Amino acid sequence: MTLADRLGRETVRELQIDTLEKQGKGNGDRAMTRFFSPPDVEGTALLSHARILESDDQWLYLPALRRVKRISSSNKSGPFVGSEFAFEDLTANELGKYAYTYLGTETLEDGTEVDKVLCEPLYERSGYTKLHCYFDTEIYQSRKVEFFDRGGLLFKTLELTDYREYPGGYWRPHRQTMTNHLTGKTTVLNSEPYDFSVDLNRRDFEPAALDAF
Repeated sequence: MTLADRLGRETVRELQIDTLEKQGKGNGDRAMTRFFSPPDVEGTALLSHARILESDDQWLYLPALRRVKRISSSNKSGPFVGSEFAFEDLTANELGKYAYTYLGTETLEDGTEVDKVLCEPLYERSGYTKLHCYFDTEIYQSRKVEFFDRGGLLFKTLELTDYREYPGGYWRPHRQTMTNHLTGKTTVLNSEPYDFSVDLNRRDFEPAALDAF
């Protein structure tokens, strides 16, 4: 994770994200994010339980305080550890969370043809009034998301690039760039190759596991 301000000054952080995908119907995926460096965020961990129409459940472990803090639904639009990603951005985008309206086909600057979809949050307390989501017409993956704040203004843009295909037909982006149009700051997530079918279970995604680091 590379954070850059409007002057180009950068801070680099190393983290790992583990995800337990849901099986069948019901609430969504669970994710654990852990920071390894630099020292000021080392040991920080975020646990997210995605929900559909309810506010996602999230807990934050702060090593300096040695305690787990539950994140209230009113704080989820705030920045996560100083990045341009909000707590809300770090939970799975479950299909049932939004109402969808097809807006047409466009071409991105790199020549990629995309379907533009209006995504309106159905769950309460979202920090956004709407999202404009752009999906590749060939591999059907998200290429860009525009986030509009509670005032209806364009707030942030997420660009997803360097897609790679894995066995089984899984596509994953290896570079995600979030730009804040109000501050001029950016946060870039560069990913190493993904690992699938790893040995994880529900116990690894409970609040009690946050300080096991």
